[in-house]
Amino acid sequence: MSDITACDDHGYFDAETCPTCGATGTHVLDGSTRRQVSKFLSGALRHFPDDAGLALDEAGWTALDSVVDRASEKYGIDREAVIGIIQTDPKGRFEVDDDRVRAAYGHSITVDLDAGGTPVPETLYHGTSPDALASIRESGLKPMNRQYVHLSESVGDARDVGSRHAAEPVILQIDAATMGDDGHTITKRGKSVYTTDHVPPRYLSERD
Repeated sequence: MSDITACDDHGYFDAETCPTCGATGTHVLDGSTRRQVSKFLSGALRHFPDDAGLALDEAGWTALDSVVDRASEKYGIDREAVIGIIQTDPKGRFEVDDDRVRAAYGHSITVDLDAGGTPVPETLYHGTSPDALASIRESGLKPMNRQYVHLSESVGDARDVGSRHAAEPVILQIDAATMGDDGHTITKRGKSVYTTDHVPPRYLSERD
């Protein structure tokens, strides 16, 4: 991961210069520590809040100050660095609302993220292992060890996800428009991830 830098006028960025004004900005955090803290935040807000000393409400929110305190104790960083990590996350994994923060998606613990009503593309994608195809054709996409099924906005993103499970992942195409018409809820989480409870087989097709 790249270092995080702050522009006085346009906030945090992770490029050589501010993408808006070209300023060099002020260094906030090195890339190595950013990667470590990002993993910690993802785990703490998605999977093990108790182990991290955090208390999540039913919608997955926790106090931003508590997250800053835990990250500071573990990695010696300050509030600015934590906020920089959250705001520059490339996948939009975190949401901030005033003085609270939560993971936008990917939970293995039970939370109610509350459907946000964001428009959903007509077609979404999911990358998976060829070994899983037989089961998917029969039962559709299920959350497995997560709370929701995760779908991608682009073929590239789906391939990246599928590559975690197979060298040559299969890309499935989801008829999201028909799912919505039939009453299934699909919700946008973060920048390009969509979640749903289940994708029945009739909405799935293999992409060539």
